[in-house]
Amino acid sequence: MRETYAALDGITVVEFAGIGPAPFACGVLADLGADVIRIERPSANGSLPPGMDRIGVRDRLVVTLDLKDPKDAAIARTLIGKADVLVEGFRPGVAERLGFGPDDLIDGHPGLIYARLTGWGQRGPYAAMAGHDINYIGLTGVLDAIGADDPVPPLNLVGDYGGGGMLAVVGILAALVERERTQRGQVLDIAMVDGASTLLGPIRDLLNIGMWRNRRAANLFDGGAPFYRTYATSDDRFMAVGALEEVFYRQLLEGLGIDHDELPDRMDPTQWAPIATAFAERFASDTQAHWTAVFDGTDACVTPVLAMHEVGDHPHNVERRLIVADGAGTIAASAPRMQQPVSQSRRDVPVSDTLVTLGLPPDQAAELERDGNARWV
Repeated sequence: MRETYAALDGITVVEFAGIGPAPFACGVLADLGADVIRIERPSANGSLPPGMDRIGVRDRLVVTLDLKDPKDAAIARTLIGKADVLVEGFRPGVAERLGFGPDDLIDGHPGLIYARLTGWGQRGPYAAMAGHDINYIGLTGVLDAIGADDPVPPLNLVGDYGGGGMLAVVGILAALVERERTQRGQVLDIAMVDGASTLLGPIRDLLNIGMWRNRRAANLFDGGAPFYRTYATSDDRFMAVGALEEVFYRQLLEGLGIDHDELPDRMDPTQWAPIATAFAERFASDTQAHWTAVFDGTDACVTPVLAMHEVGDHPHNVERRLIVADGAGTIAASAPRMQQPVSQSRRDVPVSDTLVTLGLPPDQAAELERDGNARWV
């Protein structure tokens, strides 16, 4: 089971159903102890592949409501009226048209933190356009920097989950701290273009000081440097090499059985190709298991590249319980880890009781549960 923490006990988050970064952010908040109420439409989005709308949706109470129906809209306003945070990922203007924009809600609930999570942001020439992670990181310079020949999407980790979901968590937590001082809520414009650009900041600093070239696979951290890239092994697996510092580099050479003096200056980019060739030949001479055994316990910064299905079996990950069982599959354990007591499972509280604490009349709460329109996931 995934552990949740008590840090945000007493904080209620209402999430308007969406995909990608919004449910991811709400999942992190739930791991930290918040009560998350997800409001879903009566019918799933038929334009999505089957199951896509459920990715990342766990550890929350799902309530099915039609926001265009006055009765259901009133229920949603009641739930939001008891909430600390509202998270929505609609295109700009959609929440306002539904009557759930910031101006519709905050006047009567000045402590509400209203988090708006979009790709392009609430304003700008692209604000009303559709887009996905690949588009947002393409516009920010991130995508152009990744890959050897053509730009390669780094899954949807940078735009959706890093620049979107995780920075949404940061913004919400900051707003909660601010509310402690001011007793006022906040409207957060969380754009994945902003977040991806923020994540690229340290690399931009390297560019500013002349330590980064605008060419893929030609720099320290993009696979250009022979001591910071992956190498194929004899069994068609890979090893990850990150021997940036000289002391680590020398341990890399020792493990590979290469004399330091046989190689050219590693900090001269014009000499990277022959160094990489020497490393590639050595790694290709044996299996991933062999090289893992050679480098385990050393400071050479060399580790195996594991497939997702292997991650939970690695001894380090087993010790940390990095991957845990969850129903029919496995999920990542909560992060960051905390020493404080684990929060109690929300599933121990009946659905209707939870809805009553959020302000619904008992008969209305019971009806939602009975009709299957309110359930734990």
